[in-house]
Amino acid sequence: MRRPTDNGFTERRNAAAEAKRELLAKFASSPKSADPAMQERLAARDAVTQARELRRAEREALKAAQNRRILADAAAEEKAEAESRQAEIADQISRAAAAEAARKAERDRRYAARKARQA
Repeated sequence: MRRPTDNGFTERRNAAAEAKRELLAKFASSPKSADPAMQERLAARDAVTQARELRRAEREALKAAQNRRILADAAAEEKAEAESRQAEIADQISRAAAAEAARKAERDRRYAARKARQA
């Protein structure tokens, strides 16, 4: 039992052909590239694209400048840390040298006192 709404092969083929014709008619009626309105839309689209590219380039330049500034700040900070470490090391060396000199002076004083007692 076939239903009356059941499409046979020829009906489906005719429906597909009609859909193709409608699609081609729609495409054929679309504005051509030589149409002034289409030219305006294309020009507007190009302007938007160029503006977008310009903004992107500006953002990238700004990011690059910020990265350079951050790197310069980090380099300055590292330099300051290195200088403070060097100053701290120099201070420790000078304190160690002063302590060694004080120990030698004390040893020499004891040696001189012992020699004075023996003589």
